[in-house]
Amino acid sequence: MEASWFDNLLAWISAHPVAAGLVIFAIAFCDAVIILGAIVPALPLLFAVGVLIGLGEISGPYAVVCATLGALIGDATSYWVGHRWGQQLRTVWPFRKYPQLLDRGEILFRRNAWKSIFIARFVGPIRPFVPAVAGISRMPLRRYVVASGAACVAWAAAFLLPGWVLGHAYDAVAAVAGRLALVLGLMVVVLAVAWALVLYTYRWFAAHADALLARVLGWSHAHPVLGRYTAAVFDPARRESVPLALLAILLLAIVWVWFAFLVIVIGHGEPLAVDLWVYELMRALRNPLADHPLAAIASLGDEQVLAPASLLVLAYLCWRKRWMAAGHWLAALAFGLALTAWLGASVDIPKPPSVSSGFGFPSIAVTMSTITFGFFAVLIARELPGRTRVWPYLVSGLVVALIGFARIYLGAHWLSDIIGGMLFGLVWLLVLGIAYRRRMVRSFWIKPIAWLFYGSFVLAALWHAPRNVDTMLAQFQAPVIERAVALQAWWNDGWQSLPARRNEFDDEQRWPLDVQLAGPLAPLKATLSAAGWREQPQAGWEDALNLLDIDLADDRQPVLPATLDTRAESLLMLRDGDQPGEIYVLRLWPADTRLQPGDVPLWIGSAQVMQQQRAFNLIRLWRPLREARTALDAVTQATSDLDHAIAPHPDSGLPVLRLRTEGADVRPPATSEDK
Repeated sequence: MEASWFDNLLAWISAHPVAAGLVIFAIAFCDAVIILGAIVPALPLLFAVGVLIGLGEISGPYAVVCATLGALIGDATSYWVGHRWGQQLRTVWPFRKYPQLLDRGEILFRRNAWKSIFIARFVGPIRPFVPAVAGISRMPLRRYVVASGAACVAWAAAFLLPGWVLGHAYDAVAAVAGRLALVLGLMVVVLAVAWALVLYTYRWFAAHADALLARVLGWSHAHPVLGRYTAAVFDPARRESVPLALLAILLLAIVWVWFAFLVIVIGHGEPLAVDLWVYELMRALRNPLADHPLAAIASLGDEQVLAPASLLVLAYLCWRKRWMAAGHWLAALAFGLALTAWLGASVDIPKPPSVSSGFGFPSIAVTMSTITFGFFAVLIARELPGRTRVWPYLVSGLVVALIGFARIYLGAHWLSDIIGGMLFGLVWLLVLGIAYRRRMVRSFWIKPIAWLFYGSFVLAALWHAPRNVDTMLAQFQAPVIERAVALQAWWNDGWQSLPARRNEFDDEQRWPLDVQLAGPLAPLKATLSAAGWREQPQAGWEDALNLLDIDLADDRQPVLPATLDTRAESLLMLRDGDQPGEIYVLRLWPADTRLQPGDVPLWIGSAQVMQQQRAFNLIRLWRPLREARTALDAVTQATSDLDHAIAPHPDSGLPVLRLRTEGADVRPPATSEDK
């Protein structure tokens, strides 16, 4: 795949650190110029520049100065445009078609001119327009420059700082938590997309609902037969007509998308190409630190979490004698579950390799989460004032997106299972929403029921999710295809077929796999313990928080877990190094090989020298040194009583230590390479 223009730009910046100042200046300048600033993606570009600063490729003060000058001159250009043409700008495109671009800036500017210039610098949608508004308002140039200068300095430092921090800590973090960072980044992207889809869809339909309703009513007059049904739903005299029009149009659109998607899935008869790609991507990102929290999040769609909240809402509605709402709530859940189960039994699509049974298309957990949270949003949104009506829908979108992402990460579902569940849930809740809104005329106090639903959901989640993590992880273990190899054949030359390095995204994480062990781990642990090594249990999130304690003793600072082909270490042994602030580490993972005869397990691992590294005096991490032979020598010395041999791997040229803790006599004849 060819590098994108973005990748080429970053490579050029890294290769030309001085000339890169002109690029940084141009980025900040374009971001500040009226109209152009709404197009240029300054934030990701400056974040990337900050990463290069942290990595030492660009001088930090130099980059801040260039960004500040670019922003200041860009703001001045926008100020001059506004001062030169004034209100005439409203007569030209795009302000003629989108007057809100200037209106938002004017509203902010009128409240407090100086503060508005400073605040607008950090708000993307209005950043390039407030300077023009200042020019239109004839703000004195001297006063404007002072405000703009202060804002530009703060903005340049603030927008470069996150990448700067990340780049500074990259070597330390990436070596142990690179996959975790990628998982968290993907999750943030998924949540941002869900938020944007819900928010902007709601706002668009809310802004155009009146016009849509008028078109529907006009269409009904032109088509009297079909118009009888629309007239039964839409009554201009009722305040619910506009929301009903919104829901009905959404229903038509989503039904069309749902059936089109269903035809594609059923017609294909097997997982789609995108399903396989996403599955392999998530499988490659599996890591212990992400497994546990995402397994807990995936549990939020279980009946143990959704059922208590749903039953309490039903009980409350019955207690308040809101029979109409209670009936629709019961229908939404009961028929939604029945229809989902029927559809899952009818559509025969192979499940992901990590799933044995009980799951399929569409995802029941995602479907029921969509229906439960979505219909509750329909239930209470009409009682909320103004713009706050969107919040129940936003909460619903975020919860469903989290559950869906977590289940894809664990390999519980294909991507199409998640999308199908969301679409099917939306179809059903919109049908029930239209039926409920047509008949519902009485308002009710929503605070008690809102606290009851969301509170019980949170309490049930806090009770169930931690207890279900181990079960969830055990249920969705990716299968490993093991091969059988003769023990003697492995000892002679079969060890050379095992990988020489970890296959990771970053070169810094491709540690040499320089230890191979045949047999049980217990004798090795006993031998290393006698030589002063100590075993560290796999570090979880509670242990990872100790990284923030910079005063904690070195022997209490945890070494974060690492994975090999999605598997966490089966053994992690530590020993103090020869230098202060240095430790020797031995990691062992299960290999996809069984040695015969006797079905002897085979382990593959890495011996590392790790040093303490601080990032901005806020966090300490153990950072592995590249290809440090001292750790392997320490392991070799400690295991000298075990059957062992050492020779260079043909792929890497680096030495590989072979060990045996199994009783068969396969010791090779002594050679010059043996130690």
